[in-house]
Formats: sequence, structure tokens, C-alpha cells
Amino acid sequence: MTTRIDSDICIIGSGITAILAAERLTELTDAEIVMVEAGGHTTPARDRIAKRRRFIDYGENPWTNDHIRDQTGDGLFYRSMHVGGCAMHWDGACPRFSPEDFRQRSVHNVGTDWEIDYDELEPYYSDFEQRVGVAGEPGPPEYDPRSGPYPMPPLPLSYNLEILKRWGESAGIPFWTQPWAKATTTENGRAVCRRCDTCHVCPTGAKYTPDLTLHSLIDEGKVRLVTGTLVRRLNLKSNSDKVSYALGSSYEDPDEQIEFHAKIFVVAAGYAWSPHLLLLSANSRFPAGLANRTGMVGTYMTGHPYVSAQVDLPFESYPGMFSTNSLLSRMFARPGPLEHYLRHDLRIWTSTAGRQPRPRSDSGSRLFGDEIMEDWRARTKRSSARVRAYYDVIPDKNSLLSLDPHRTNRWGDPMPKIEFRDAPESLSIRARTHDTLFRLFERMAAAGDGSVMSTQVSTKMEHPGGGCRMGEDPSTSVVDSYGRTHDHENLFVIGAPTMVSGGCANGTPTFCALSLRSAEMIGREI
Repeated sequence: MTTRIDSDICIIGSGITAILAAERLTELTDAEIVMVEAGGHTTPARDRIAKRRRFIDYGENPWTNDHIRDQTGDGLFYRSMHVGGCAMHWDGACPRFSPEDFRQRSVHNVGTDWEIDYDELEPYYSDFEQRVGVAGEPGPPEYDPRSGPYPMPPLPLSYNLEILKRWGESAGIPFWTQPWAKATTTENGRAVCRRCDTCHVCPTGAKYTPDLTLHSLIDEGKVRLVTGTLVRRLNLKSNSDKVSYALGSSYEDPDEQIEFHAKIFVVAAGYAWSPHLLLLSANSRFPAGLANRTGMVGTYMTGHPYVSAQVDLPFESYPGMFSTNSLLSRMFARPGPLEHYLRHDLRIWTSTAGRQPRPRSDSGSRLFGDEIMEDWRARTKRSSARVRAYYDVIPDKNSLLSLDPHRTNRWGDPMPKIEFRDAPESLSIRARTHDTLFRLFERMAAAGDGSVMSTQVSTKMEHPGGGCRMGEDPSTSVVDSYGRTHDHENLFVIGAPTMVSGGCANGTPTFCALSLRSAEMIGREI
């Protein structure tokens, strides 16, 4: 059985990228918009208090029906496939990229310049921050250029972070509060953040989640949402490179197919599933996949790793309150001329490492009763801090997402496989990068008469993107700076897949700003 659904704009995916783009489109046009989501609805706001309690008491996943079992791949994948996507349970950190992230080649002679620069994207950063209600404190202008303040004042620093801020700055490094999509006023209609330390599942609605926006759009009749339907192919019009319809299959009835016909198609399925859909949509004219005439779909998968340390410091603190809040410095993201390419951010958290109550002393003898409390009080006379640096990595062309014929879903579609690779200019200095960051942590510890207790090097990419990178040249990119595919006039890819590089900050504000810019252009065109 085949069902047909017609619209002006068909958006594939219902994560934060899709929802914010849809919201902007409804402000610009009365076009009929259909959004297609493979998963279903997860935990509604009214149930999150109870789910949080189960999460604390038993470690239960608070997000019900949040993934599809046979719809996953090999490599680094977020398992979330539901309405609202990963941003339903994000922590809400919202730092911007630095101007140098968009001009790697021009400034540092590595990587690739983006087709747009920071100044061009800056108004869309501000738009994103306004829509999701970001609370923040602007940093020094030379490190944190902005056209205006954040929509809301920053979350207050805990006693511990006030102490750690003075410590970090004693090493000559300016720190300011991390910006968060967590309300500090009621002006945006959300509750004020109570800093209850379970941001994975916010019980009050203080943290922004995309379903808040989507439900308003649906209630106002501006967007139609179709759930439980996996879009498996994009089909072209006869004798044309334009997309005619998206073919979806229903999870309720695997034999039911749905054809989504539209004037414009917007693929907003994330860093993995967007390039995957293009590859699955191969046909006789595009045997390697749609938008893939030059073989660029799935290439230049990007992200960034981190190096971190636990630091022992000789002053008393009281860890435990709002431990997810952190201090941020972008000093090293804008370092000026470099002998060896290394750009990174720097963050400080309070930590309980080495400070928890314990049943044995350093000598190994057992502790009982008051001995446990005396030992614990003695060790809390000192503090622990966690410092972490996300560093920029130049992605290699062979950092790939490909189809894996050995792993299929219930319809026999090959699932994606991701293999991240650093470009030679990053790979050749990886050991130097780690050593430089270790020495930075030691210098910071020494500034506070402390010591580094341990270090950690991440083994995976954080905040992944790429696979449909933007660019002017079709031989080296998949889409233009607005997300329009070079090969198909009415097909757009928006969000994380279009990113040229991973930068050294969380990617969400950047790829959402890019999506708002794309939506503005699509709205004018439609």
C-alpha cells in the first residue's frame, strides 16, 4: 500500500536543526511544511519529574522509545532517533566558534576556509541564542567577539567556581562562564534553572528542548509532523535532476510506503543519517548516490577530541552543586601566529576526584564510623578541578561515512559505517599537541601551588559533523553555503553535515546558525 502526502517543503528529520529551520520558515512564508521523523515521541515534559527520580534512584534511561534497534551503524553514532533528536537530552552548552575556525587556510595555512566568515554568520548566532534562550556572560572582546549581550544573564557561579576562576586567572588565563541554553529569567516562558544537576533530564523545563518549539508550531497549524516513518530513498523527476518525492516506510506496517511530494526537500537528519540517505538514493544517473556526482558525499567527517586533567589544589571547596556548570576561556582559540598548528578552548569544572568518602586509608587499613568522617573531612581541606581542552583537528578527505553491506535494517538497507581520520597536518603533530596541553595543565596547577593528579586523552571525536561539507567548488564539496546541493536545485542539506571542520567548541550553535541562514534563503525563494 502506498500513501501520498503533498506539501511545499518536506523536512526530513525533527531534531533541533529541523525544528529551528521550520520555525524560521513559518515566519517568512505560508508554505505548507511537512516534517518526517523516523522515530516517535519520547518523554513529554509532564513526565520528566518522575523520570528524573527513576534516573537518580535506579539509573534508568529517562528518555523512553529514544532509538530504533536495527537503525544504527558501525563507528561513532548517537542512538537518539525520536522527535527532538539529541537536543532533548543535551547539556545545553552554547559556545560559538571563533573567527579563525572559518579561516583556517587564510590565517594558519592549514585546512580549508569556509565559504562564509564569522561576521556573516554572527547575526544568525544571535538569532539562535534568542530562540533557545541562552544565558551567558560575554568574554573579553578580543577572544569572544559579539554584536550584543546574551538574551539572559549568566547562571550564577557556585562558591567552588568563584575560587577556581581566581585560580585559573592566576595562571594568566582569562575565564568567564560557559553560556547555556538554560533560563535565568522567565521572559522566554520557561522556568528559571534551579541548578539541580540533572541536566540530562531537566525536570522543570528551564533547559531548552526542541519539542517546546515544535509543539507550538503544530498547535498553531504551521507544521505537520509525520512520525514512525523512515525516509529510505529520494527519487528524481523523470529526465530531471530535481527531487520528485521522498519514499518512506512505516514502522507500524513495514509493507506500507509513503511518498512525500514537495517543491523543496530539506534533509536535516544529522551528521550520520543525512549523507547516508544521499548514498542510499543512488540511481542510474547518480550511481554513487544523490548529490554525489564528484564522490564527495560522506567525506571529510569531522569533529574534535579533547585532552583533560584532574588537578589537586590546596584550598577548601564544596563540590556537588551544579557540577555541570563550567568556566570557559577562548584565549587559545585565537592564539595569533603559530609555529605548529594548535588551537583549543579551555574549560574548568569542579570535581570530586579523590574527595569522596572511602572505606580504606592510604595505607590500606579499614576505616569505621567516625574514622571515615575524619578521613573525609581531612581530604576535603583540598580541592579537585577538572580542566579540559577541545582542540581543532583538520579532517582528512578519507575521514569517511560509507555503506556497510554487512549490517542492514529490517528492509535490507545497508547501514552506515564511519571511520574518522585526521589530515596529515594534524596527525603529524598529535603527540606534540598532547604534550603541549599536558604542560599547560602543569603550569596552571603550579600557579595555584597544586599538582596534576591524572590526565586523559579522548579516544573518539566529540561533536561530530561533516559528510556533506559546504563549498563553492562541486569537486570538493556537496552543498553551497546555504546548504543547496550542487547537483539538485530543490534539494538542501542543513545542519552538522555541512560543516567544513569541527573547530574547538561545541558545534550546535554553529550548525543551527547555518540552518537559520539556510531557512531564510529557502523562505525567500519559496
